[in-house]
Amino acid sequence: MFPERVVSGMRPTGALHLGHYHGALKNWVRLQDEYPCYFFVADWHALTTHYESTEVIEESIWEMVIDWLAAGVDPSQSVLFVQSRVPEHAELHLLLSMVTPLGWLERVPTYKDQQERLTDRDLATYGFLGYPLLQAADILIYRASHVPVGEDQVPHIELTREVARRFNHLFGREAGFEEKAREAIRKLGSKRARIYNQMRTAYQEQGDEQALERGRELLDQAQNISLGDRERLFGFLEGSRRIILAEPQALLTETSRMPGIDGQKMSKSYGNTIAMREDPASVEKKVRTMPTDPARVRRTDPGEPEKCPVWQLHLTYSDEGVRDWVQTGCRSAGIGCLECKQPVIDAILREQAQFRERAQPYIDDPHLVQNIIADGCDRARKMAGETMREVREAMGLLYD
Repeated sequence: MFPERVVSGMRPTGALHLGHYHGALKNWVRLQDEYPCYFFVADWHALTTHYESTEVIEESIWEMVIDWLAAGVDPSQSVLFVQSRVPEHAELHLLLSMVTPLGWLERVPTYKDQQERLTDRDLATYGFLGYPLLQAADILIYRASHVPVGEDQVPHIELTREVARRFNHLFGREAGFEEKAREAIRKLGSKRARIYNQMRTAYQEQGDEQALERGRELLDQAQNISLGDRERLFGFLEGSRRIILAEPQALLTETSRMPGIDGQKMSKSYGNTIAMREDPASVEKKVRTMPTDPARVRRTDPGEPEKCPVWQLHLTYSDEGVRDWVQTGCRSAGIGCLECKQPVIDAILREQAQFRERAQPYIDDPHLVQNIIADGCDRARKMAGETMREVREAMGLLYD
């Protein structure tokens, strides 16, 4: 429909840990080689649960962005920016809130789940109720085709799709739409116009989904039409309305199996993390003191790797040969727990050495990071501005 594009963001929580890297950042690095990517610091989202702790946000932003760069996120390939420096996000959020049913927000699974879990926070606010809609605005304003999420975030993408669909239904009804669409078809050229009409007929009369896909591909390849005409043609292909906001697809990412040093999921709230750029001596101490299989009270007691949190680290950091060595040695008591932990320690330190090397120029000169973000904000605002002009026009708010 629109050019393929990935959008994702993170709340500014300060220095990131290995769970962040293996759960999200490693995936971002891969995606930037496949799609144009927009990665943003979700500082407004941080306020939905921590509005009384704003003093930590600014420092956290820069620490987090340095970790993105340390992980290999490349500002020459991806647009990095701060949400609040692109005020169009807030404007779209406001306009979408006018047409989004309250019940849609109340049924988002994480709404009640977080209210039950974060009992130490005041979540009885409009900002918290509306954060999935702000998230939808973050995505829709860049007309993202894909959003990388874990399974628990899929309902948020479904809400985003519903909001886009409702907006297009309400505001895609344009006076003289069919005449404008047919004029846009002529701009495709005779051959493409003929194929477009064939695909439109096949889809609308016979429900041929392949024809719909072929029609979309044809429009993706057409370079000589304006954004407004493109929206009309996408809408005319399916029915009688402009497609103003694109419906994104969830790009499911593999859930990180990274355990914390206590065996639970690695999380700052549990105090069990290893930071991406942590001091090597601290990393070694943390891994060496990790709990292991309770059955291994003495060095000569056999164990079961699947019952040991360290085994989960081996699944991330060790190759097949090392894992076979662990499985055999643990079950036979041929190796001790400290021996088992050493390959993990070595692998983490090697990985972190790369992080520190990439991060060092930005630590030495903070202006480098600030310039990257400033440039990213300018690029993001340009695209967001284009979307908002179309949105305002569709809603009758473009008065110039």
